[in-house]
Amino acid sequence: QVQLVESGGGLVQAGGSLRLSCAASGRTFSSYAMGWFRQAPGKEREFVAAISRIGRSTYYADSVKGRFTISRDNGKNTVYLQMNSLTPEDTAVYYCAAEIHGPGVLVSPAAYDYWGQGTQVTVSS
Repeated sequence: QVQLVESGGGLVQAGGSLRLSCAASGRTFSSYAMGWFRQAPGKEREFVAAISRIGRSTYYADSVKGRFTISRDNGKNTVYLQMNSLTPEDTAVYYCAAEIHGPGVLVSPAAYDYWGQGTQVTVSS
C-alpha cells in the first residue's frame, strides 16, 4: 500500500511558476517510478511527466516540455513538479501517481497503481 499526498497547487497569473510536491509513504520510495498527470474540466486525464525509480530517466508531454521539470528526492520520499511559464491551458487538477508493478508505459494512467487526491492549479490570464 502506498499513500500519496500532493501539495503546492494554487492560483497564479499567466507566466508565473508553481512547484508541486507529492509525499509518498508505505513502501520503499526508490523502488517505484512516479508520474504526474492532470485533468481539466470535461477532459480526460492526461500525462504530464514521469521519472524513473532513481531519477535517471525523465519523460514529458510535448505540451510541457521545456517548461516543467520533474524531480525526486528519495531521501525525503517526495517527487516534485516545477512548473514555469504557466498558461491558462495548464489549469487542471494535478495528480501524482506511483508505478509499483512496473515496468510499464509511464505515459499511460494504466501503468500506475496508486494515486494522490489531486491539487488544483489555476492559471489566470
